[in-house]
Amino acid sequence: MLHRVAPEPPRRVTVEDVAFRLANQAGAPGRRHRQPRAQRAGRGWGWAPVLAAASVFVVAGASAGIAAVATSHRGPASSVGGSSPTDSVSPSASSPATSQVPTSVRPSWPPERVASGMWGAELITHDTFNQDSLTSGDGSLYAISADYLDRIDPATGDVLDAARASTAIANLPIVTGNTVWLVSSYAGSSVVLDGYDGQTLAQVASVTVPVSGQASTTAGGVLTTGSGGYLYVAAGRSVVVLNPGTHQVVRQISVPAGPVGSVAVSPDGSKLYVSVGTVELLTYSLATDAEVASSEPTGLTSSAGNLVATAGGVWGTAGVGMSEWTWFAPDGDLARAVRIGVGAGAGLSSIPTVSGGTVWIGGSHTLACASPVTGEVLRSVTIPTDGGVVEYFGNLTVTGGRTYAVYLDNRAHQAGVAVLSPPAACSG
Repeated sequence: MLHRVAPEPPRRVTVEDVAFRLANQAGAPGRRHRQPRAQRAGRGWGWAPVLAAASVFVVAGASAGIAAVATSHRGPASSVGGSSPTDSVSPSASSPATSQVPTSVRPSWPPERVASGMWGAELITHDTFNQDSLTSGDGSLYAISADYLDRIDPATGDVLDAARASTAIANLPIVTGNTVWLVSSYAGSSVVLDGYDGQTLAQVASVTVPVSGQASTTAGGVLTTGSGGYLYVAAGRSVVVLNPGTHQVVRQISVPAGPVGSVAVSPDGSKLYVSVGTVELLTYSLATDAEVASSEPTGLTSSAGNLVATAGGVWGTAGVGMSEWTWFAPDGDLARAVRIGVGAGAGLSSIPTVSGGTVWIGGSHTLACASPVTGEVLRSVTIPTDGGVVEYFGNLTVTGGRTYAVYLDNRAHQAGVAVLSPPAACSG
C-alpha cells in the first residue's frame, strides 16, 4: 500500500546488503533465512503511515498549542469489589505455539555514526522496528518488526532469535522473569496475551483475558507489570491482574467509569492508575481495590494514554497525529499537570518511557531526559533533520549502562536501533 501511495526511490545497494546475501547463500542446505527486515511487509501499527507521511512532509513545527490543565475533582468512590478468589482462564493459557522462525548468523555491522546525530548517536542495526516496541530485559533488547518479535544483542546489534508474533495494539513488550509478553488481540470482548521465552523466543503461553463489557477503542499502553511481577491488563470496565507464572487471574478490579484506555502501577506497588474517557485519571488502592482519587482536565480534545508511573507521579500522552505530546501529573493530580517536551509530527509518536532510573521523551523534534521524582527536564536536545525531512529518535531503554533508541531517517533509508551517550545529568 505504501508503494502505491508514495513510491520509494531506488534504494542504494550497500556493502551490508551484499554481505547479508552472501551469508545467506553460504548457509547450510535447507536452513531458512530471513530477508533484511526493511524488505518485508509490515503490520498496521508500525512505520507504514509514518513513512508515507515523511515522504510528503518536511519538518513540522510544534503544532499544538499548550492545552489548559484546569481540572475538576470528584470525591473518592466507595470500595469497588475487593480481592476475589482466583478465577480460571481460557484453556488456551497453556498451549504453546510452534511459530518460531530460524534465523541466520547475521554479520556484525560496525556502528555507523548518525549524520548530525545528537548525543553521539550510532546506528547498530539495519532493521526497521515498530515505534513503541523497544524494551530491554536480562541483558537483551527486544523489539517488534512486521510479524516478528526479535531478541537483539545490545553489544553488536545482531538479531539473535526471532519468532512470528501477532501484535494488535501499540504496547511495549513486557518482560517478567524469563518471559516476554505481547498483546496479540485487543478488540471488542477479545483480549489475548502471548508469552515468549526470553532466551529462545519459543512461544510458551497464550492467555485469554476476561473482559468486562468492551475493550477501549482509544487504548494505548494497556499492559504493564507491577509489584510482585503481576501483569495488569486494561480489560473494558475492569483491570485484570494476572499471575504470569501460573497464567491465572488473581483478581479483577472494577472500573465503572471505563472502558479503561491505559494502566500504570506505582513503583512501590501501592497504587494503580487508569485513564478513561477524554480524559479522566483515576487512582486505585491496590490494598483495597478501591478508587481513592480522580481528576479530569479541560482543554484536551483526545483521550490520554500510554500511562507511566514513577515515584513522583504519572506521565502520559495527549493529542493525536501531528500534535501528540507528553504530560506529567505530580501525585497523579491532573490539576497540577505540566507539558513536557515539544511532541512529534508526521505520524510519529512521542511516548514517555522509564528506564535506568530516568524518564525519556523522544519524537521528531526534541529528545529529553527528566527526573522521575519531580518531572523536571534534566537535559533536552534538538533532533536534527536530514535535508528538511524529520528524523526520529524514540522509545528509549537502558541496559548494561548504555542507552538505546528506535531510529528512523526515511530520506537516507536508514532505520534500526541507535546507541546514545546522554549527558551525565540524565543519570539522575
